[in-house]
Amino acid sequence: MNLTPQQKATGRENFNTVMGEQLSGESRRDFIKKGILGGVVSGAGLGGFYYGYSQTLPKPVRVAVLGTGDEGSVLIGALNPAFHEVVAIADIRPYSVYRAFHGDWYSEPAHKARPGLMSRYGWKSEDEARKHVKVYSDYRELLQNEKDIEAVIIALPLHLHAPAAVAALQRGKHVLTEKLMAQTVHECKEMARVAEEMKLYLAVGHQRHYNVLYDNAKEMIRSGLLGDLHYVRAQWHRGNLPGNDSWSQPLPPGVKTKEEDKNFDRLARELKSWEKELERTTDAVAAVTLRQRIEQKKKQIEDIVLHTPAKDQKSAKDFGYQDMEVKDGAGKVIYNRPAIEELIRWRLWNRTSAGLMAELGSHQLDAASIFVAAAHGGEKQLPLSVAAAAGRPLFQADREVEDHVYCIIEFPAPGYDPKDEMARRKKIGVQYASINGNGFGGYGEVVFGAKGTLIIEKELEAMLYKDADTESKVGVKSSKGGAPTLDTQASGAAPQAAGVGAIASANVSRGYAEQLEHWAWCVRNPSPDHQPHCTPKVAMGDAIIALVTNMAAQQGARVEFKPEWFDPKSDATPEGVKPDTGRYKS
Repeated sequence: MNLTPQQKATGRENFNTVMGEQLSGESRRDFIKKGILGGVVSGAGLGGFYYGYSQTLPKPVRVAVLGTGDEGSVLIGALNPAFHEVVAIADIRPYSVYRAFHGDWYSEPAHKARPGLMSRYGWKSEDEARKHVKVYSDYRELLQNEKDIEAVIIALPLHLHAPAAVAALQRGKHVLTEKLMAQTVHECKEMARVAEEMKLYLAVGHQRHYNVLYDNAKEMIRSGLLGDLHYVRAQWHRGNLPGNDSWSQPLPPGVKTKEEDKNFDRLARELKSWEKELERTTDAVAAVTLRQRIEQKKKQIEDIVLHTPAKDQKSAKDFGYQDMEVKDGAGKVIYNRPAIEELIRWRLWNRTSAGLMAELGSHQLDAASIFVAAAHGGEKQLPLSVAAAAGRPLFQADREVEDHVYCIIEFPAPGYDPKDEMARRKKIGVQYASINGNGFGGYGEVVFGAKGTLIIEKELEAMLYKDADTESKVGVKSSKGGAPTLDTQASGAAPQAAGVGAIASANVSRGYAEQLEHWAWCVRNPSPDHQPHCTPKVAMGDAIIALVTNMAAQQGARVEFKPEWFDPKSDATPEGVKPDTGRYKS
């Protein structure tokens, strides 16, 4: 992934060339050409013009958003008022509720990803917005009281995905939940069974299923352009270090002392700095942004009420979050974690999270599954085995999840047969690493084929090369057998419909908007033929890969996947817990 600018430019041009060739003939890609040439495609995504659903609905689906933190606010930013009418939200943090309405002003990229409900729906003030959107702290109260909502979007901490999804489904609400589907496989199966029983849509937020680059990559692999596929390499490297960790969000002043927390006064320092900057600035535009940041920071500090609540207010403990003492081998307490820390830093703890594989690795192993399925003509394949290792060399007592995880997963290649001595060696290897402490290489996937190499970086940029040649421009030609091959004799990019080639490298939607729109469209147009791209069975497969990789890393062993784990109707699970939908109360 560490290519020169020229090599990247060549790779993008190659991808555009081949993509232009693929855009010939009658296919759903004609929707793109018509949309671009008609001037109707915006930066929000290609939507129905690419995936074949309507560009609007006769009536938007009435939805509630459960959990409006980092990911919930991203989903809010991807909502389309023509498809979704938000009537209620639920979050226990004052900061998350404020950000749901006003958006995230801490940086330009943050505000672009999280513009807030007021921006999405054109409301001038929070008071006006609250006339349309009712606010709850407890998602369970929302589900009990808001009987006329049709669907819910779930972006709660991972341990609440299954309870919230099942509660919503049992009340007759369609569900779109963020990944990972659930914290355990038996919970995934419970969710799938309730959705089937209630005849409702349950979609899961693996957005690469709605990303144009991945769809075109899938077509390139399926057509044989890359040749036989044997290896996929993926990574998500981050430079997080103690005191500068994106998962260790700052706590409100008063929760901990300087000795207890490296970030103990960060919020207060940032607030004071912005207030001083506002006093000095003479730029009217900058002043508006600073005021927004100051108000947002005050709300983040206001989360202290969940640690020391006033009369008639609830604490984090009242919502089920827990204090914990971390002890060393001799039984000495070396770290005290209050309940509010488990809430704000939920990704760091085993009770509420499943670590790097759930939060990062699941996305990229989902992509690897898409690539492997394409090598089999589009038929999803079950993994064969995983070997993994993990460790926590950087961070110590302030978390339970690992700093680093590395794994190798085996998938069947076309022609694989476990009963045949030679055919059982036909496998596709997927190597994945997610590390902290060094962000070199960033994140992305590399697909190695016998005829070519495909690289996708950060879900936004695609590059294609013949074999290992990162310099040559390529075209497409037919081989004697009729299958397409890469042609390094091409003098330049093939002619394309106006604007189409830019998809490979500019303004690409990550798939959030398309997934939310298509889910709402399915709700309005129910049919066995109309299904979200990431159904419960697909999402459960991704969850099993991530969770079993965690098991392999903890055991330091190779684990073979069992087919019955992937069957929602089977009671078999890797953790050995039988699914039980009866444990949920309606």
